[in-house]
Amino acid sequence: MSSKTKIIVLHMKEIIYTVIFATLGILILCLLFFMFSGSRHSSVSDKKYTPGVYTSSFTLGNENLELEVSVSDASIDSIRISNLNETVTAMYPLLQPSLDDLADQICKSQSLDNLTISTDSPYTSQLLVNAIRDALKKAAANN
Repeated sequence: MSSKTKIIVLHMKEIIYTVIFATLGILILCLLFFMFSGSRHSSVSDKKYTPGVYTSSFTLGNENLELEVSVSDASIDSIRISNLNETVTAMYPLLQPSLDDLADQICKSQSLDNLTISTDSPYTSQLLVNAIRDALKKAAANN
């Protein structure tokens, strides 16, 4: 009586574990594929600026001033007036506080949108925003 029939006994617990581990393995492979295939494209699109210091000139009264904007690949790092002397500071005492306020807002939000302009010096603030906008146009990355 030699029967060639084989009886396989499967335990339900072993089948469930096998299905769970196979599903987790496929999920991990999919996640790795999406993580590493998408990173090349996002690093190119994250580059908003060409790193460096960019200047913009503006005139306040009879004085020509230079505004410097320092940027990295994706952020605005600092904004300052490079040739600000005591005469200009004495003639326009709200210039530096207006610039400091705008620079803080821009560096935090990384945008020129929705800025709060001081009611003490709205014209000076608008002049500074225009100069900052000009410098950021120069800094824009050529995609």
